[in-house]
Amino acid sequence: MKKDSVFELTAEGYLELETELNELKNVKRKEVITALKEARAMGDLSENADYDAARNDQAQIEARIKELEFKLEHSKIVDSRKKGTGVGIGSVVTIKDEDGEEEEYKIVSSVEADPFNNKISVESPIGIAIKDHKEGDTVKVDSPNGGYNIEIIKVA
Repeated sequence: MKKDSVFELTAEGYLELETELNELKNVKRKEVITALKEARAMGDLSENADYDAARNDQAQIEARIKELEFKLEHSKIVDSRKKGTGVGIGSVVTIKDEDGEEEEYKIVSSVEADPFNNKISVESPIGIAIKDHKEGDTVKVDSPNGGYNIEIIKVA
């Protein structure tokens, strides 16, 4: 990650990262310390799989804590849901594809993207295509499988 990076997050996304950071610091870190103590008590550390696993867990937790602290420290909360401003981070958008099927997505930063929960990144093919557009606009989405058109039905 670049030192001068700025992460745009929704207020909800910021809170989710903050909650994860608190969980890691106040719960998971303590759990892994306990696991390390228990593994050390078993004796020889050179062939102690429990100790090795706990050390790996500790390294992963500490790395994630550093990553989250960096992202939270270098983030700004963005909300593009002002009426008439078009689609942006924080918008909830209903689109209709060429087959007439409607989908609703929340537009978020790449940090918050979760396509299985209909949170798509503003940097995804659909996000790029609909950014700054308004209700009623039809836009072309460029994707690896070829382009297709979608209509923006609603922006909230």
